[in-house]
Amino acid sequence: MDKKLKKIVMTALVASLVCVATMIIKLPSPLNGYINLGDCMVLLAGWMLSPAYGFIAAGLGSALADLFSGYVIYAPATAVIKGLMALVAFYVFKLSNKKLGKLSSRIISGVLAEIIMVLGYFIFEGFMYGFVASAVNIPANSVQGIVGLVIGIVLIKLFEKHKILFF
Repeated sequence: MDKKLKKIVMTALVASLVCVATMIIKLPSPLNGYINLGDCMVLLAGWMLSPAYGFIAAGLGSALADLFSGYVIYAPATAVIKGLMALVAFYVFKLSNKKLGKLSSRIISGVLAEIIMVLGYFIFEGFMYGFVASAVNIPANSVQGIVGLVIGIVLIKLFEKHKILFF
């Protein structure tokens, strides 16, 4: 298979996994959003794909989940926020891996990516509902981030152990 075609196919596969993981368990949050498991796949997109492909897979898969789930107003913001999460996960991991090792670098890059998510939705919902009301979702988004990080680290360790690599 052509190398570029393989990258496109793997990006589409990861976007699909992000979408399904986001949609499979949805717990409503206070301000019309929902808590989901998609962040684990968003982090994997950042850790396993190149920056551009990770951004596309994370952003597109998450935005599609919003569209399919009836959260249309969130889709554009979600595309940007989740894409940025993948970029942060990629670059922070790459910059810190040699000094800190894989696990520490994944924890740090994942925490920073999840902070992007919490802040991104706080800002987006702040403009929609007001910043005081938007603060209500910070705990729910934080829980989603912690769960996503833990599951993402477990999955990446399993993928590495079994030599499952996207690129």
